[in-house]
Formats: sequence, structure tokens, C-alpha cells
Amino acid sequence: MIGLEGKGLSSPPNNWAGVYDIANPSIMYAESKIGIAAILILYYAKNNYFCICMQYDELIEDIFRRHPSVQNAGFTSSSYKAGLKAMESFDTILGHPWKNFPCIHVAGTNGKGSVSSMLAVNIAAEKGGPIGLYTSPHLLDFRERIKIISDEGELHYEMIPKEDVMSFLSKYAKEICDLSFFEITTGMALWWFNKIGVKAAIIEVGLGGRLDSTNIISPVLSVISSIGLDHCAMLGSTRGEIAREKAGIFKPNKAALIWGKDPETMGVFIQQAEKIGCRLYFADELCNTIPHIEIDLHGDYQLPNIRTVLGALTILRIPFNPNAISRTSHISGLRGRWEIISTNPTIICDIGHNPQALEYNFKQLSNYHKKTHIVYGVMKDKDLNSIATKMPSDADYYLCAAETERALPVDELYIKLHQLRPDLKLHPCLADYDETSVKRALRLAKANSSADDIIYVGGSNFVVAEVLSNVRK
Repeated sequence: MIGLEGKGLSSPPNNWAGVYDIANPSIMYAESKIGIAAILILYYAKNNYFCICMQYDELIEDIFRRHPSVQNAGFTSSSYKAGLKAMESFDTILGHPWKNFPCIHVAGTNGKGSVSSMLAVNIAAEKGGPIGLYTSPHLLDFRERIKIISDEGELHYEMIPKEDVMSFLSKYAKEICDLSFFEITTGMALWWFNKIGVKAAIIEVGLGGRLDSTNIISPVLSVISSIGLDHCAMLGSTRGEIAREKAGIFKPNKAALIWGKDPETMGVFIQQAEKIGCRLYFADELCNTIPHIEIDLHGDYQLPNIRTVLGALTILRIPFNPNAISRTSHISGLRGRWEIISTNPTIICDIGHNPQALEYNFKQLSNYHKKTHIVYGVMKDKDLNSIATKMPSDADYYLCAAETERALPVDELYIKLHQLRPDLKLHPCLADYDETSVKRALRLAKANSSADDIIYVGGSNFVVAEVLSNVRK
């Protein structure tokens, strides 16, 4: 740290908030190459505390800029750092906070966010809270990643407070210098869960499993939801290869649960479990029937997820709580899973984006037997060839590009889909000065819909997030 005088500054910048009129404070200016821009600190020796004066929004914006996330930047050298060495070192600095509460580790291609949220809600209902819940990606606020399910009053979720985010980033400013965004948020989640004294935590894998930053924990149970083809460049080109990466979260002498027996992946899981001495279970063996409950996560694809949750609860010897599970979205704040945001016409938002997930979704849409309008955008790295074969021919498609560099431009999306599926009714929706591509696509879909029609918004987390953001505004 050096004094303001050393920076040629005689007073704090005008845009810094929280500067108090205290006589003779020792004002210092923190500066480093870390992922937090220069932080103004007021230090009061008499009271022995300091105040972070950077506004929260500025701080978070700078974190995203200096530590780009995979969600925003894709798999670049700065956003994705495979391997556990850096995370293990950071965990040591934090004092291994996860050792102070039991963890459940959840991996998978599709459904892991839903499974994690259902587990957190059910365990809080049966055992009491708070229960930690770490998931990704986020849609509207990065703090969605780090929550607790509280049982104070009615079951409800609470995101990590902004004050605790700022406290963590300032306390470990030097240590997070060379970490990825996901390593930082993983450390933050485990630190906060320990700080508030959670009874247990559900930790969702970010990508894969074996080399994921979350794989520093030793959980009481590892859970793997369904396996599909996604992020193939990083994880493998077959579901068997991808399963091998997911099985990397198995731990010796601990239990592991697989969503179901799949001929292409089952042998991989059995082999890994035998290799390390892991007790392996399959949900479809533990639970022959799935309880019929109405759940506010409306997608048909939730049925195998519910069975997976029931299997996990069976292993943990925790009762299944249908009342809590039925309100998972409401209690946990999980969004973008067949979320109905409007009626007349019905507008459904779903973040499913790989071929397996979209096949489920398009099939469910066809079961409505109603005129369907699909607002669709996709990232550049997705397997459009496989996705195109799943797209229903009787829908109208409003093609868009979310506000991110990762998005496939509308004109390219139109050309590719037209070549792959010349039978589809495609409407390219380019951005202009007045509205984004996504906003325009939704507006045109609404304009061409009757009250009884269905509008489906999907193909990308970013497309869904943009629509949800506009609804909130």
C-alpha cells in the first residue's frame, strides 16, 4: 500500500462512495494486479477496522473484466484453468472451510442444477437450515450462484450479501490475483457457507468433474445426473468419455449415485468405482417408481431428476418431502427451467441448449398441440448440426443473438439452419438502435401470436437471461 500522495492524489476520486468525514483518517490506496481495480480504503486506527469504498457494482464489473468467466468469455486461457493445484492452494489459505460441514457433490450434463436445488430444499425442510447451495451459471445476478436455503419462517433462499462479497474480495485480494473467475467464486462460496454455519452444502460442478475447481472437497455423496454431448472439445467426443470426466468426483470409501443405467456410460462408472473403492448406486435400481407430484419446475425432463433426488435421499436416509420439492423453484430461486413468465400467449423460458436437452423440450412443446413460436439463439460452440435435426417443422423460428461475443450472429445462424433444415420457417431478427436482437425477436413472436399460442424462448442461457431481465424491468 502507498499513500494517496504517492499516486499524485490529494483527495479521493469523486465517484467513490462511502467516504466519511472523520478527522485525520489515514487514507491509503491499495494497488495491485489483482482482479479488483484499485480499492480505496479508509483505515481508522482507533476502531481497528477498515471500510471498502468502492461501490459494489463497480467492483463486480471489474472482477468480470479482469477475471472473465467461461459464461461470458468462453473457454479462453484466462477464463478456464483445468487442474486443481491453484484451487487447492487457495483452499489451504482459506483454511479448508468445507471440512466444517458435510457436502454433496453434483455433476452431470443436464439436470445438475435442478437436482442440486431439489436436494437443498428437501434437506432444509427435513433437517433444518441453513443449507448451502452453490450452482452455476447465473442468469441475472452473479450472487445467484451462492445461496442458502433458510428455514427461518417459511423456507426461502438468501443470496450471499453484497457486503460479504466485498469483504471476501478485499480480504483475499492478493491471493485471487491469478485465479479464474470460477476458482474465486468457489472459494467465496465455501468461505461464506462456513462463515454463516451451514448444516450442509450442495456443491454443483462447473464443468466436467475430475479437473473442476469444486473437486477439492470430500463429499459424503457424489451425484451424477444425465450425460449428454456438450463441451465436447474439453470433455470428450462420446458420452462414455464425458462420463469418465464426471466420474472423477468419486471418492474412496464414499457413496456415489448415478441417475440411471445407460449402456453407453454405465460401464465407465462401474470401472471407476471399482478402481478407487467407491460404493456405487443407480437411481433407477434404488427407486423403481417416481412419486407423482406437481412441481413448479414444469419440464418433463424433471422426472429423472426427481428420481435421482429420491435416490440420493434414500442413501442419506433423509425422508422425501414432496411439499418442499413441489416448490423448488419458489424456495430456491432456481429460474429458467421451463419457466412460464406470461400467459395469453404462454411464454416459456428454458436454458436447455445441447441436443439432448432440446430434444426433451421440443418434444414437450409438440405435446401441447398448439401453434408454437420459438425465439432461438445459440452460442458459436454448440452442435447446431445435431440440434437442427430435433427442431419441430411446424413452428415459427425467430432467430436472435444475445448480447455477448460468444453468440452466433443472426445472419450466420440463419444461413446454417436454412442449409440444414430448408423446411423451417425462419425469421432473422437483427438488432437495431432501438432494441436488441433478443428483444426484437420476442416482440415479433408476440405480434404474430394469438392468445392460445405458445412462445418458447431458449437455445442459450444468455437469450433466456435477456428476456428475464426485460421482464424484471
